[in-house]
Amino acid sequence: MTSTRTDSSSEQHHGSLLQMVRSIPGAAREIWRGKQAAWQASAQLRHPLRDIDWDTDTAAALQSEVERLLPAGSKSFARTDQVQSALVCEEDCIILEEIKTLTQEHNRSNITRTAAYLECYEQYPELHWALLAHMVSRNGGYHMTDLQSDLMHNLQNQSDRERMYRLLERCNALIFQDAYPQLLLYMNSRRIGRSCFHLLSHFHVSAFMTPFWERFWLERCSSLLSVALIINEQNYIESRVVQHPYFQKEVLSKPAFHLHNLAGLNHIVFPLGRGAGLAGRVIEHFGKLDERIMFGKGLYALLFGMEQVHTQVLEFARLVPHRGSRAEYWPGLFTIREDEAGEHTLYAQALLDEEWLPEGQRLYSPELLSVWGDTPYEPITRQDWLQTRDCLGYLTAPRRPWLFEMSHEHRYGMLKTALAHDAKAITH
Repeated sequence: MTSTRTDSSSEQHHGSLLQMVRSIPGAAREIWRGKQAAWQASAQLRHPLRDIDWDTDTAAALQSEVERLLPAGSKSFARTDQVQSALVCEEDCIILEEIKTLTQEHNRSNITRTAAYLECYEQYPELHWALLAHMVSRNGGYHMTDLQSDLMHNLQNQSDRERMYRLLERCNALIFQDAYPQLLLYMNSRRIGRSCFHLLSHFHVSAFMTPFWERFWLERCSSLLSVALIINEQNYIESRVVQHPYFQKEVLSKPAFHLHNLAGLNHIVFPLGRGAGLAGRVIEHFGKLDERIMFGKGLYALLFGMEQVHTQVLEFARLVPHRGSRAEYWPGLFTIREDEAGEHTLYAQALLDEEWLPEGQRLYSPELLSVWGDTPYEPITRQDWLQTRDCLGYLTAPRRPWLFEMSHEHRYGMLKTALAHDAKAITH
């Protein structure tokens, strides 16, 4: 985790940003209007509700199954090796090779991963997590391109931008590498009519997931599987990225990372149409495992617990191909072409004065592949994260958030980013 001193300086920086925003003529009025509008829009979007279909008894039974899988000393690693050395039939061998090939093929970039998730959901809509992963992965792409956008370009040097990109890309790639083979095993199980989940260990999937997939094969308990995958993936990246010494030293402890959060770029948004509203949530502390898990559960309840949100988000996902630019959902504010962007020196007042920026004056938000290339990585550690029962406390029903309409909050985050950009421009 980052130090107390760093957190304290981040809060001071946040306070100064707020003071700067409020000092702009009309800003306080706009902030208050935005909060009112967000409450009203959230209340309208909340109904009708969708049944999350959480089975408490099944959750308790699965919790007991996971507890029996908890390791006793070094036995856990011996058990994993034994499972992986088990004989498989010829059909299983073909499936294993196909999944390895497809995972490598689709793990090239955020763009290919995001598309692969949606394809899984379209084929098997009971795989709720695949649609959630598609939308969160879209946001991962937005955050990557934000680093090279008009508002962010002068807030970090190129080295800091590259390290931040590496953190975002690493999380995105690792989650895909772990989760996509699981989805493909289910899809192959459906295709051939028998369970393939005895093959999970061949992809180094945590023992935690086996009971959930086996139960899902029998009962199609989508919400339980989704929560299990959220718990699994966040634990998967905890030691490999969040607590990794390189990212702790070079990214998470740096002021640039806290600016990235405090400026509102820690938003996960679900577009409700092109040029329309946004639903979503804000994660305050990326470095905290429990907060990331609860945040993921809240996003799931938002996406699958409210009919209007689910319908409009899915329509957007189908109609708008993901390329990583924020122009995909707010073309009235962003453009993918640098030569069509405005030549502003300062941005804050323009964003406050206009809901949409006129053509030729919009903000540059590039497509991902135009600013970031594919990134090679070192070998991934293969240990099973399931070592204690701490994770079992998260096996509870996801709760729908009350305040989730994000259009004004997202604009407010952009305004804080613009203030930081303008302050840096003035002082240099």
